[in-house]
Amino acid sequence: PGTKKQTMSQEKVEEPKNEQDLTIFVQNLLGQMQQRFQTMSDQIIGRIDEMGNRIDDLEKSIADLMTQAGFDENEAKKETERAAKAAQQQKEAKE
Repeated sequence: PGTKKQTMSQEKVEEPKNEQDLTIFVQNLLGQMQQRFQTMSDQIIGRIDEMGNRIDDLEKSIADLMTQAGFDENEAKKETERAAKAAQQQKEAKE
């Protein structure tokens, strides 16, 4: 028969026979849980950091493209303000 890789849930665990065994069992179980949560936490933080780096790269690429296209952020804001003012004047003229 071939050997099977067993996970913790598949392993045969001896039931604690006394209070000391129970304490050790619970401590071991809590230690394993803590390690798993720490591993998951580290993975999540790593992925968040990676995503943050990707967002930073994307923002830089967008800024570079805007510069190459001759887009000026200040000019765009002025144009938006002019359009809003014109719309307000048209609304007032209708009243």
